[in-house]
Amino acid sequence: MTPGSRSILIRLLALTATASALISCSSSSVGNGGKISKVKYYHLVPTTPLLVQDPAIMFERQHYLFGAVTKAEIINRGGHYYTVFWKADDRTQPVTIRFEYRQANNGLLTKVLEEQVDDIRRSNTTKFQVTGDEYTANGRVTAWRVTLMRGKEELVSKASYLWN
Repeated sequence: MTPGSRSILIRLLALTATASALISCSSSSVGNGGKISKVKYYHLVPTTPLLVQDPAIMFERQHYLFGAVTKAEIINRGGHYYTVFWKADDRTQPVTIRFEYRQANNGLLTKVLEEQVDDIRRSNTTKFQVTGDEYTANGRVTAWRVTLMRGKEELVSKASYLWN
């Protein structure tokens, strides 16, 4: 196998893995008081050049790399990006979006990112990212769970296939 054909094979496998991850995240979760309709996932590996003709694929990559000028800035943008689309039945009280994740180099150690939302709309999006030193030192995200909470009460939760 020549280096050129190996490179194309690796790119095709990466695109297939991305497509399957997006498909697995497409179903909605409805709970007692809320709904997570979709978790959009993007894995940016800035050191791997994309040789695709589709402008939509190139746009998303350029969107996450926008503003990075030096090589260090570009490498620092590499990692996992998640966008959570959700709704809450009661929009009068604030909610917390909790993103729990595990990484390849940490085994079963669970890390948590949280964002409190006071201004709840009819449809909401919340973004999380695991990039920079966190991604470089601890590796790729292997499993995740998103939970919509009000106080200590869990309204709805959605997890990746490997979360258990």
